[in-house]
Amino acid sequence: MSTDFHSVALPPDVVENDAAVEPATSIAFTEGPAANAQGHVYFSDIANNRIMRFDSANGSLEVFREPSGRANGLLFDAQGRLLACEGNEWGDDDGNRRLTRTDLSTGECTVLTERFDGARYNAPNDVAACSSGFIFFTDPCYHDRNRMEMEHESVYRISPDGEVTRAISQPDIQRPNGIALSPDEKVLYLVDSCPTIGGNRKIWAFDLADSGEVSNQRVVFDFAPGRGGDGMAVDQQGTLYIAAGIARPRGPHETADVPPGIWIVSSAGELRGRIPIPEDVLTNITFGGDDLRTLYITAGKTLFSVRVTVPGFLVHRK
Repeated sequence: MSTDFHSVALPPDVVENDAAVEPATSIAFTEGPAANAQGHVYFSDIANNRIMRFDSANGSLEVFREPSGRANGLLFDAQGRLLACEGNEWGDDDGNRRLTRTDLSTGECTVLTERFDGARYNAPNDVAACSSGFIFFTDPCYHDRNRMEMEHESVYRISPDGEVTRAISQPDIQRPNGIALSPDEKVLYLVDSCPTIGGNRKIWAFDLADSGEVSNQRVVFDFAPGRGGDGMAVDQQGTLYIAAGIARPRGPHETADVPPGIWIVSSAGELRGRIPIPEDVLTNITFGGDDLRTLYITAGKTLFSVRVTVPGFLVHRK
């Protein structure tokens, strides 16, 4: 007789007091993928304090930078230079807490900003870049809040001449995370994911002027009370692809109402569907490939990929 393995239950005398299986530790925490035109995908391994480079042509994987300053979100700017949010998470050591730009042709790394009003940033998380030269980056604190020198968690704007301005902050938002632009660069999208009871799980949209000013804040989508978004990407039709959801809630601040996956949401806020991903905590996504129709997804210890029908929007490959 064959066995129906799906019907096999947990014996009542094996696990103590109905205890649940929980992660004991992590050996990797992948984040912030960015793909260039040469077929390389750069992504952060925050737990191991390094940036990795995956060659999609031959499947090879190598260390690009170690230590990385606890790098998190990565992005190529309009000139194809690698922007890195060097954070302050997943380690006892202090991360660099700054935004850098690396010219891959020369290897030169430039610090764009590491302080605001004399204080170090909390933990730069994600970044968006305009073809005009404006850069936006988020600065939340998701780990040891005793390390915070700021009294707020904000979005910053760097002008083409290097001036840094606080663009969005409390009380308009709670904890900024992923950030992205619409293909016409007229809308700035922001993930506001605050892991507290009743905290925001919203995707915001802001009108973006040529001057870099943002206005007309409105909600595009709300994942509450489940795990909200982390990173996101936008395709050439303006549709949002959002890494969100969780199978195993990490505390009373979230539920399992939103299963893990890449959630596809129109610019008008219509939920179009989900790409299921076999990993619990999804972190970020980007488009790549020769035709920009390969979606790369960082989640846990893994870099996933899936082919999609609509190409993505990348500022350095417009």
